[in-house]
This record gives sequence, structure tokens and C-alpha cells, in this order.
Amino acid sequence: MHKKSNIIGALQILFMILSAFAVGIILNYAQTNDWIFTTQIVFGTNINTYLLTVLILFVIYLGLYGIFNRFFYASAFYFIFFLIYAVADRLKVNYRSEPILPSDLLLLKNTKSLMSMVTTKLIVAVIAILIVAVVASITLEHFYGKNTLRFRPVTRLIFIALTAFSIGIFYTASDTNSTTYKLLAASGYTNSDSNINRSANSNGPMLTFLGNMYVDIMDKPSGYSKKAMDDIVKEYQREATDINKSRDNSDLSKQTLIFVLSESYSDPTRVPNIKMNQDPMPNIRNIKNNTTSGLMMSSGYGGGTANMEYMTLTGLAMNQFSDTLQSPYTQVVNKQEDPINIANSFKTSAAIHPYHGNFYNRNSVYRSFGIQSFRNIDTTGSLALKYTNTLPGMEYISDESAYNDALWQINQTSGGQFINLVTMQNHMPYMNEYSKNQFENTGSGVLNKTRDQVNNYAKGMSITDTETKDFLSKLDAIEKPITIVWYGDHLPGIYDNDDMYKYNIPEHETDYFIYSNKYARDHNYGTTKLTDSTQVTDPNGFIPLALKQMNQKVTPYYALLTKVQEEIPAMSKNIAESSNSLYVNKDSKEVTTKDMTAKQKKLIHDYELVQYDLTAGKNYSKNTINK
Repeated sequence: MHKKSNIIGALQILFMILSAFAVGIILNYAQTNDWIFTTQIVFGTNINTYLLTVLILFVIYLGLYGIFNRFFYASAFYFIFFLIYAVADRLKVNYRSEPILPSDLLLLKNTKSLMSMVTTKLIVAVIAILIVAVVASITLEHFYGKNTLRFRPVTRLIFIALTAFSIGIFYTASDTNSTTYKLLAASGYTNSDSNINRSANSNGPMLTFLGNMYVDIMDKPSGYSKKAMDDIVKEYQREATDINKSRDNSDLSKQTLIFVLSESYSDPTRVPNIKMNQDPMPNIRNIKNNTTSGLMMSSGYGGGTANMEYMTLTGLAMNQFSDTLQSPYTQVVNKQEDPINIANSFKTSAAIHPYHGNFYNRNSVYRSFGIQSFRNIDTTGSLALKYTNTLPGMEYISDESAYNDALWQINQTSGGQFINLVTMQNHMPYMNEYSKNQFENTGSGVLNKTRDQVNNYAKGMSITDTETKDFLSKLDAIEKPITIVWYGDHLPGIYDNDDMYKYNIPEHETDYFIYSNKYARDHNYGTTKLTDSTQVTDPNGFIPLALKQMNQKVTPYYALLTKVQEEIPAMSKNIAESSNSLYVNKDSKEVTTKDMTAKQKKLIHDYELVQYDLTAGKNYSKNTINK
């Protein structure tokens, strides 16, 4: 009997080891969706990182065994967990071209909303597998569990502690002086690649996840010191004085400024290898022709809404943060006290998002930004959304309702205010069953299985197009100065047959315009059309562009942003390996810092120093630079 127990125990350990190998391959395949590439990584170029993944997976299995002390229960939990992880990683790579990261865990607070973004077929399949796995584990444990290994409490604690230690050591993975970093580097692991998805393709999604548990906010720029920051404040105080000589308005609170982030809005006719049978945005195209407008370089594809929103509200650039920092809302703002942002300049401020308020930590972020009210689908009573209609067959609140909520908010005060509106109508997935959809697309930029999604997306865009024109007409009828910054945050992740690296720039360009209503134009609070440095910009350039549009005087901080917006090519986070920063000129062509003048390089360095000081440094400039 003792000999039989030893054999069973040995078979269990062997099964656990083989399972770790199998799960490691499955996770790599979920990341790449390419069996040939996966086998090359696993058995060839990156075998060391694969074996490291297998070791950690085995230790996790041991930890679960220690927790349950029942082999079949631990096994069921193990396989269920990594099945869900693999599916989630595959979906995120499909739609956002990046793996699951620690910052995504905050989204688990709203599981229901996450489920709404995947197909019913997939949900049913996963639930069916879960049921089968649970029933099987209970049955196997009942009939065969007494023959499997059982451990004493001390051994179980050792297994659990070993698992915690194996995961915990990755907390220092980004510290180049740490033992963990050196061991990982020796295995071939590298997390210095500015493209997090390529890093996950090479290292595997699990090592990439663990390696990003802790990230530095930003590398310290050369020359950072209190004296350097004092000198920068003085320099841009002078710049502000020069800029303000030609601007008439000194009190921003007298005006109303609205930032409208239009979810996933970007012209599909501009996407390479896509042809639409008709224009889905004739009204917005006409608006762009007649007011300040252009293209915006997004730092995301298929996602990253909150990152674009962060850049817009703060004027800080994603590409200047650490390579591994993926979400300022969850990784930066929570460490700051009263961070500088455009809402600081207004006595009254409000945010509207017709979706769940805890996504990307917005509830907390808006409070940190000093935004006084936040209306979303979770708020009730006096803070409830006033308009919640959806389009037929759609679950997300329509742009018409979102615009009506913004109009309601405008009328809550006789003076000016800041309003941040983030829409949801055109959020993925694009499985809508429109009763009549006139849009069709052709071309090689999308696979046939996704072609209907492009058509549905175009239909939603066309509805936004009509509602946006109507919204501007209603703003023109209001007797107080209003300026709106309207922009798409990223392309939808549905152009699945275009090479992202070949079409890096066009697949990261969205549309924007800045519009001042009739009252603002008639009373010297708004410009009709700016044309200087507007062709291609970035989210961090919207504050200075808006202030210029509003004929508004600037602080030293906004003087710096003005100079950056006017004199530096548009910037975004790069997906290429060469650099974390992608710079794009007015002709949508990439330029490098080598192509820039000494003056431009100094300006970028000043910008980096200020961004570091305000987010990761000593806040030497915080009390003076925005006064």
C-alpha cells in the first residue's frame, strides 16, 4: 500500500509538471495566436523564459495544492484560472494590442461591464467549461481523492509561502540593481522594449504581467534639481508674459470649456486598405473644414481611452513616462495630491461619463483633479444622469443623450465652467443589429469575419456625426461663451488585416476639432479657425490650443505647453522598438530627435523636467508654475 501511494504521488507530481509545461504553451499561444511563432519562442529563441514560466506555473500549482489540500480541487481551480487568463489575454491583444497587465485588475471591480464587452457565445462556452470542470473535480475527488497526496499544515504553509515568494520577487523586476532583474536578464527576459505587446510575445504574457507589478513612473531627466526647476519657472513666466500681450481674456472661469472625448471616433476612410461605399462623417468633415481642426496622434489602438483623457486634462505626455507605465489614472494620480489639470482653472467643474464610474478609477481620479461633480450610470439622486436613452439594439447610452446631459450641465450656472464628457456610444464590440445599415466596406485592411463590424462601426459614427452637428447648433443658441474641444481617443481594434508596424501612424491618427460658439466668436471669447500647428497634434496639446482659441491668457505651465504644441512635432507613445516616443510632423511623417534643432531639444527637455517634477519628483515647481 505504501509503494502504491508513492507511485500515485509520483504520478501526481509528474502530472503537475506536465500541466505547467502545457499551460505555458497555451498562454504563449493565447498571446501570439500563431502556433508556428509560439513553438519558435517556446522551443527555440526564448526557451529559457518559457522554462522560467513553467517553473512559476508549477510553484503556483503547488501553492493551490497547499491551499486546498485536495488534488482535484486544486487542479480544477488551476486550469479554470489559467483558461480565463488565456481567454482574457487573447481578447485584450485582439482589441488593444497589449497583454493583461496589473493595472487592469482594477477593472475587476465591475465584472458585469467587462462581460458586456465579449460575445454571448464566448461567455456561454466559458461557463459550460467551468461547470464541467467543477463537476468533474467534485466527482474525481469523491471517488479517488482519498488515494492522492495529503499534506501536513507545515508543508502546506511552505507551498503557499513558496508561491508568494516566487510572485513577490517580481516586485523588483524593473529595478536594474535588483537580484530579480539580473536573474531575469540572465534568462533572456527583457522589459525594456517600448512595445509591451512584443515584450509579451517574447517573454510570455505571465512573465510580462509579473514584471509590471511595480513600475517607475518616469526616469529622472538629466539636470533635475530645485535650481533647474526654479529657472524653468522663471523662463516660462517670461514666455507667458510675451504670449499674454496678444491675448485679451484673463479670467478663464468666465468662459465654458467642454472637452468631449468621442469614444473610438476616427475616420475609417483614412484607414489603409479600407474603402467605404459612402462617407460616414460628412457633417464633422464640414465642421473640421470651417473651424480649428486636424488629426490627433493617439497613444493607443483599440483602447487606452483613459490615457488619452489623462493627457488631455493634464497636458502631460504618455511617451515621456516609463516604458512600463501603462495607466496614469491607476498608477500616477493615486500617488499625487491636487495634481495640476485644466479643471483647476475653473470655479465650477463637472464630469459626465454615461457608463460605470469606477472604470479606470475615474471616481477617485476626478476627485483628485478637483472636479466637483461626476455623473455616470452608477450615480443616483441629484447626481444621476438626466438622459439615458440608447440606440435601438444597443446597450450603451447614445451620444444624443450624452450631449443632452452636457447641455443640462451648461445651464446649471450662469457663469462659466469646465465640463469633461466621455461618450460610450461607439464602444466595442460592434455586433449591432441595425434595422437599416447603408454602410459597406471593401479592401484588404480587414478580414471577412470582421467586415460586418466595420460596417456597424461606420453606422454608429454616422449617428454621432448627425448628433454632433445638432449639439453645436444648440451651443450656438446659448448666450454665453462656450468652446468645445472634440476628439476621438483611438481607432477601434477591428482593422485586423493591416500591419500595425507598417501603418503605425495612420492607425494612431484620430480626428479632432475645437469650436467656439456664436456668442464667444461675437464677443472676443473665441476664434473661428486657427491654422498654425493644427494639422497634426496630440492630446497634451489640446489645453494650449483651446486657450489660444479662447483668446485666453496663460500661466507659465500653459506657456510651456503652448511652446511645445507649436514648436515640437506631435508626440505619442511608440509601438516600435527604436524609441518610446513617436514624433510626427504636420504631413503625418515620422521625425526623430536627430532631425530637431537644439532649441527643440531643449524645449523637450524642459517639458520632461516639468513632467517629472510634477509626477515623480519633488514638486519644486508645483506651487508656482501654474499661477
